[in-house]
Amino acid sequence: MRGRYGTSPNPMVGALLVRDGQLLGSGWHRQVGGPHAEVEALRDAEKRKRDVRGATLYVTLEPCSHHGRTPPCTDAVIAAGIARVVACHVDPDPRVAGRGYAQLRAAGIEVEVGILVEEAVRLNLRFLVEKILHRPAVTLKWAMSLDGRIATATGQSQWISSPQGRRWALALREEHDAILVGSGTVLADDPRLDRRLDLAGRPNLRVVMDRRLRTEPGAKLFTVEGPVLLYTETDDARRRRALEKKGAEVIVLPAVEPSAVLEDLYERDVQSVLVEGGGEVLASFTASGCWDQVGVDCAPLLIGGRGAPGPLGGEGFATLDHAARLEHLDFRRLGGDLVFTAYKKGRIGELVKRVSGL
Repeated sequence: MRGRYGTSPNPMVGALLVRDGQLLGSGWHRQVGGPHAEVEALRDAEKRKRDVRGATLYVTLEPCSHHGRTPPCTDAVIAAGIARVVACHVDPDPRVAGRGYAQLRAAGIEVEVGILVEEAVRLNLRFLVEKILHRPAVTLKWAMSLDGRIATATGQSQWISSPQGRRWALALREEHDAILVGSGTVLADDPRLDRRLDLAGRPNLRVVMDRRLRTEPGAKLFTVEGPVLLYTETDDARRRRALEKKGAEVIVLPAVEPSAVLEDLYERDVQSVLVEGGGEVLASFTASGCWDQVGVDCAPLLIGGRGAPGPLGGEGFATLDHAARLEHLDFRRLGGDLVFTAYKKGRIGELVKRVSGL
């Protein structure tokens, strides 16, 4: 997870060089455009003055075999005299997709694939979803009280979560390429949706699903650096010009729904999207099946109230058989809050099968 803020659109990769149980060098991919983990591990071994000939390289996924922002890692591994490579799974990038392993084997290097594959898939969920499902990976996130409210009946929502919970939420923004909300959230809360921890080192993309183009030109979205995309179904020329003057890009779609928005974002090379609300937008993603992971901050509050909203709106699922199912549920304490994370049922298994079968 050490590269989670700076490697997109690349995967997070770590590498170890070992011989006879002795660690010779280690490395990890720190940021896009920088050296890959394998090269970092080789450089570390060189600094330690360790001979790596005949060593085993343990690496998160298949070493790349193509010229991209950096030279092929397979060339460096072969030149170093590595005898064995152990990796978790295949790299589904069509520029690699088994070619790296084939090149290593052709050079006489023993290759073993399949160790800790499920853990590696969970680590690089966003990279793998984008490469295999051809859409950005989607994380649904909200904060709620113990009785499942995201605001009071009068609309007050700041702050349900603790300071530690809010920092967790801000860190999630740093991990994702884009933050997405509905126009109702923009009108009600007037959020900036910006990155504030300065971990990713780049401005984030803000996305608003705004069917009727209700976003105001004076919204706080436009007061901070970074692009803003507004997806709408109306081509109101006057409002469009006013929003474009503030720096927004307005995209007219036949229907502003998750699949159409994600398709356009995929064409823009957006690898991951954090959906922060409101309830109708979260429900639309849940109903569409276009989601992969959930993060929920549950605060020790009881809000109540017949008019107090919950995290998911929409029509809901008619029967429990059709309800959205989660798996790999995990939780931790942050301040007084409980933060839950889980994955869409079947998603990890689907990706494991795909990267194991290439």
